[in-house]
Amino acid sequence: MPVVKVIEILAESTESWEAATQAAVTEAAKTVRNIQTVYVDSQQAIVEGDKVVRYRVGAKVSFIVKE
Repeated sequence: MPVVKVIEILAESTESWEAATQAAVTEAAKTVRNIQTVYVDSQQAIVEGDKVVRYRVGAKVSFIVKE
């Protein structure tokens, strides 16, 4: 049975929550291999002048630890 590790990441995008989620995975993938899932457990929108200008997510990224 493989060992799975979970890390928490905060990421941001000016486009969407989906883009912020992808940014979290992209950044994690720079140093982590074997990413299996990403679980978004929080979302936040930053508002300026009555407009949403940034989307933030708190995400848990899981990956298999190689033996």
